[in-house]
Amino acid sequence: MNETRGAPRFFQSIQVKYALTYLVLIGAVLILMNTYPVLISQDSVFRSKTTALQSQVTVIASALAEQETLTADNVGQVMEVLGPMGLTRIVVTDPAGLVLYDSAALPDGEETLPPEAEGPAEEEPPVYRYALYREVVRALEGYDKATSRFAGDEFRSSAAGPVVYRNMIVGAVYVYEADGEQAALLLGMQSNLRGISLLICAMVLVMSVLFSKALTSRIGTLLRAIRIVREGEYNHRVTLKGRDELTQLADEFNQLTDRLQTTEEVRRRFVSDASHELKTPLASIRLLTDSILQSQHIDEALAREFVGDIGEEADRLTRITEKLLTLTRLDTAPPAHTGPVDVAAVVEKVRRMLVPLARAGEVDIRCRLEEGCVIRCTEDDLYQIAFNLMENAVKYNLPGGSVTVTLRRAEDTVELEVADTGVGIPQEDLDKVFRRFYRVDKARSRAAGGTGLGLSIVRDTVLAHSGTVSARAGEAGGSVFLVTFPAWREGEEP
Repeated sequence: MNETRGAPRFFQSIQVKYALTYLVLIGAVLILMNTYPVLISQDSVFRSKTTALQSQVTVIASALAEQETLTADNVGQVMEVLGPMGLTRIVVTDPAGLVLYDSAALPDGEETLPPEAEGPAEEEPPVYRYALYREVVRALEGYDKATSRFAGDEFRSSAAGPVVYRNMIVGAVYVYEADGEQAALLLGMQSNLRGISLLICAMVLVMSVLFSKALTSRIGTLLRAIRIVREGEYNHRVTLKGRDELTQLADEFNQLTDRLQTTEEVRRRFVSDASHELKTPLASIRLLTDSILQSQHIDEALAREFVGDIGEEADRLTRITEKLLTLTRLDTAPPAHTGPVDVAAVVEKVRRMLVPLARAGEVDIRCRLEEGCVIRCTEDDLYQIAFNLMENAVKYNLPGGSVTVTLRRAEDTVELEVADTGVGIPQEDLDKVFRRFYRVDKARSRAAGGTGLGLSIVRDTVLAHSGTVSARAGEAGGSVFLVTFPAWREGEEP
């Protein structure tokens, strides 16, 4: 017998796996929620900033394009008219990059921009005599250039474009903007998302623990029930609320234990009944043999009588054993190969076999057999069914009585009816006569040589061939047993 496994390790527990699955899924969702909206918002701001700055560069360049040559004076006049335009810094250069206008107030004596300070600076560009930014260089070459990035808790954006007079580049416009307001909004949104994520993580952690505990507690209930039933407590049942798969599993478990309990009760009753049935003839044999052994001067005739009684009890033991073996075969043997069997021929064969027994009991056997009653079965099984029913009808009949065997075809079924004029079966016992070792009149049954197993064999054999069997009281006394089989259809595979 296999040993019971111990409790699972921490990470092997279904509860832990269930909770971790929730956490991983929610964690992935939260990571996506904390990155995707921020990135999308940031890209949207970048696009709007570069587009807006490029538009402003175009406006300034268009206003300056009316000048054939750009000087500090005329550029200053134009910029005075345009105003600051909401920008952090505006720089206008001539074709050589010399700064003609700088809204950051160009101081005297500054050197040109150092060569290493290329590209959009992270800080606001310092004031120099020459504006040699990458954007300005590209603008003097005739290209528009705009960049934007998030750094230092603000959006830093810059753009540049050429000033063209009659297809000649006469200068360049460079604008720069540092926007902390939108950056604050983005950081606020990111902070809110982070706070919401932490709250959701805490809630999910608690809920996953509760849900996983609720789930595993129900599984644990089933597991404990299985262990209890394994120890032989077949009357134990499980009650789970809900309509999910675990509830269905509990229902299936209860149905299984019902079957196990019924099977165990039948087994115990069968063993008890079989022991009792076997004990009676064995006790008789022991008593008779003791009587023979203890009698020193026993009469030969009496000895022969005792030996004859011993033989009868031995025959009874043989009958019980054979029928027990038959029931065991029906319970455990695989389905036999079946084919078309003519019921009338088998019933006629049984009638011939029972004629001597019927004459001895002064019972008349009458057969009303229709032709063409063919069923799917084996001849041996059908013979056993007919023999048991007809033998019982003869044994438990009255002198001068009769047994009527009727065979008929009813649409898609074949019906075999065995009726007798015997003592009959009480109404309350009609549903019990097919139980193993059940007898209506035990004394009469033993006297007739019955074992209480014949009708059980009939029922199990009939059910094995998809048939039905029932018992009822006869209208004029006695009993009527009706067996119904599906009829054999022409062309059906054997």
